[in-house]
Amino acid sequence: MLTDHWPLLGLRLVTERLELRLPSEDELARLADVAAEGIHEPDRMPFISAWTDVPPAQRARSVVQQHWKCRGAWSPENWVLTLVVFADGQPVGVQAVSGKDFAVVREVRTGSWLGMAHQGRGIGREMRSAVLHLAFAGLGAEEAASAAFVDNPASLGVSTRLGYRPDGVQRDNVRGRAAVSQRLRLTRADWERTDRPPVGITGLGPCLPDFGLPAAG
Repeated sequence: MLTDHWPLLGLRLVTERLELRLPSEDELARLADVAAEGIHEPDRMPFISAWTDVPPAQRARSVVQQHWKCRGAWSPENWVLTLVVFADGQPVGVQAVSGKDFAVVREVRTGSWLGMAHQGRGIGREMRSAVLHLAFAGLGAEEAASAAFVDNPASLGVSTRLGYRPDGVQRDNVRGRAAVSQRLRLTRADWERTDRPPVGITGLGPCLPDFGLPAAG
């Protein structure tokens, strides 16, 4: 079976409403369709890399290519796990978590996107909570980092409710203009004391070496 060679295909995160996992090729195609239908209003850009500023078909193709790229470039020292978020069995977005030299530094970074039709329902908080549970409870992370533009209250609100604290600012060139991001950091202590939705994890044991960690005993 393919999971014998790529155990990450068997990893599942489950919340009350969502399932997060790697997709089949057909599911990846449906995810690309979600991106083509729109992720944000044209007059705003929530990403430092303006990857959505292309026609719908090109935007869909980039989702497929990015997913393949993350799988192909994976190493235990530098990994990006791009989990597809499923609600009612249908893909609605992506929740990524990444680590560089994770076995040593014990820090992850997160990023995500959600189709416009699925926003405003609390899914963003639930899916980020799921990968934070994977990071802290499953992988033994000590800190998680994230960032959002200062004019993106929805993303900043999710971070605040999950216990993140401000961690400085950064300035980037976005669409030819300076954009200011609020960096955020969540420590293990703050994660443990924050109220969060329950999360179930299955299939993690065989994946631990892929994250640079010792195999399950």
